[in-house]
Amino acid sequence: MQTQTGLSVSSNAAARPDFSQKLQRLWRDMKKNKAMYGLMAPYMILFTLFTVLPVATSIFLSFTYYNIIEPPRFIGWENYKLLLLDDDVFLIAVKNTLMFAFITGPLSYFGALLLAWFINELKPKVRAVATLLFYAPSISANVFFIWTYIFQADSYGFVNSSLMRLGIIKEPVAWLQKPEYNLYIIMLVALWMSLGTGFLAFIAGFQNIDKTLYEAGAIDGIKNRWQELYLITLPSMAPQLVFAAVLQIAASFAVSDVAAQLAGFPSPLYSAHTIVLHMVDYGNIRYEMGYASAIAVVLFSITVAFGQFARRVIKAD
Repeated sequence: MQTQTGLSVSSNAAARPDFSQKLQRLWRDMKKNKAMYGLMAPYMILFTLFTVLPVATSIFLSFTYYNIIEPPRFIGWENYKLLLLDDDVFLIAVKNTLMFAFITGPLSYFGALLLAWFINELKPKVRAVATLLFYAPSISANVFFIWTYIFQADSYGFVNSSLMRLGIIKEPVAWLQKPEYNLYIIMLVALWMSLGTGFLAFIAGFQNIDKTLYEAGAIDGIKNRWQELYLITLPSMAPQLVFAAVLQIAASFAVSDVAAQLAGFPSPLYSAHTIVLHMVDYGNIRYEMGYASAIAVVLFSITVAFGQFARRVIKAD
């Protein structure tokens, strides 16, 4: 016992200098590179104030009952128990969000990658115009409202009028109010709007690849463009691939505005209800901020987990 205690104390004593030495090295490095840390300071301050602090506050509030009027009251894991065990609407929102993410996420990601690959082969002026045309829907505010006309519930809607003219249906269908249809229509609209920042990152990545790599690949036996894409292009674009993957994962799990505007809030039978809309319901309408914070923490954890998985799959480090 004495020997074990002595070893434990000595090992702890040996660990302390290591930690203090790391702090000393960090301090020396900061003094040596004052200019670099000075340039980073504004970003780090803003990042801490608007990202780290809100996340930490949300985690704290998720363990409390907080209705904005009264001070937060600590209740432990009660919000999470209610959320995961008794909230049937949240389970529907999780199912819809995962379905949305697993269908639109990969389709958007690989579709943007292939489209950027094809556009990269165009002449510079044509490439600039094509990039703008495909990127425009993602930056146009409320552009998805055009789809309310396309799937309008009366006979003047584009889909209804076309199908009635062809004799496929005899009366108009309320596509956006039908639980069996509306989520898939929202997925279609989201795919149409998905060529955002990740798409631009892919195009930039294709433009910055060293052309001599393709010459070396041709000498080593690469015979076609698909082999070039797999063996040279994609490995050279690992940072852009990770960046676009993280953005796509975050966008897929954060879908809310399109679903609320097209299918209503709440949607019929919660057929298009998502985790973000559930959080908005409790946070902005019911003012149950503690419960809404628990929903936010769960969504944050899911997003981070899938982001880390994407990093491991792409192996950008």
